[in-house]
Amino acid sequence: MWCSRVSLRRLQRIAVAPLKASSPVISMQRASSTLPRVYVTRKIPPEGLRILSESGQVQYELWDSDDPVPRQELLRRVRGVDGLVCVLTEKIDGELLDAAGPSLRVLSTMSVGYDHLSLEELKKRGIRVGYTPDVLTDAVAELTVALLLTTSRRLIEATHEAKTGGWGTWRTMWLCGYELANSTVGILGLGRIGVAIAERLKPFKVQKFIYTDVAPRPELARTIQAEYVSMEELAKQSDFLAVCCALTPETQGICNRKLFSQMKNTAVFINTSRGGVVNQEDLYEALSSGQIAAAGLDVTTPEPLPTSHPLFTLKNCVILPHVASASYSTRNAMSALAANNLLTGLRGEPMPKELKL
Repeated sequence: MWCSRVSLRRLQRIAVAPLKASSPVISMQRASSTLPRVYVTRKIPPEGLRILSESGQVQYELWDSDDPVPRQELLRRVRGVDGLVCVLTEKIDGELLDAAGPSLRVLSTMSVGYDHLSLEELKKRGIRVGYTPDVLTDAVAELTVALLLTTSRRLIEATHEAKTGGWGTWRTMWLCGYELANSTVGILGLGRIGVAIAERLKPFKVQKFIYTDVAPRPELARTIQAEYVSMEELAKQSDFLAVCCALTPETQGICNRKLFSQMKNTAVFINTSRGGVVNQEDLYEALSSGQIAAAGLDVTTPEPLPTSHPLFTLKNCVILPHVASASYSTRNAMSALAANNLLTGLRGEPMPKELKL
């Protein structure tokens, strides 16, 4: 497990030949027309842009905005590129790959998830894919713990009451929540992030960790002394259930009415993985009926979630705007890894983090 700061320093040391004369990073990096052409679909954090600029290996064009590039503009800009750096809002499918044409050799996504990529289409065309796992482990784990505590101890409700005059005399049961001490924490999808979450929760005197996955993961489980259980037992036993699995056809909507009906009515549900693993209509019913106590979500479907969505009407549902990896060091480390994946891929060398298709 990498610490984000250590990862960033390591990535900065990956050999990239500096330019003899540096130029400011603007929407288009001016370079020799013989260099590989790269399109960057978003204004990524400065460390990644610095690496691309100082490498002397590519000429790149940047969509210089915090907002996504419009689809038609994206299809136009990718024509004839050799490399593409994208983020999770860009759908990389057959249409886009056809627009890019046969010159596209390397795709580098600044994300750990890859459900926005058509992997079969990329494999069919022989396009190498880089992604950015590991460097965001610490940031996501920290945010998950923060969201869990915020949800279980009803901090958003408490803040609202303090601001709006609801804070009156001391009352014995007012704004009571649920403690981690002596609880059972369940993890759906035990990977590095799941382990990192458990490590951070241990000092809260959690009594037991349980998990489920496609198969037992004894080496990872041993580090946190977690017990492998079935999906049904995970639901039944967990006082806090943290979802950490990837979005795949198998996990699409896996957190649904059946799961919620098996959970305790005092249970707290937390999702910082992907919105698609949760059936949001079933979650709303579970929360509004008191079937489960509360939920904290950093991811939804769609994103952004419309402000008119019923989940926003519930006091026992805390929704964040997909900010789990939003720390300065982590986002810079992600952009640095994405840049180095691209450059090494274009050189025909092993990427620091390559998705094997």
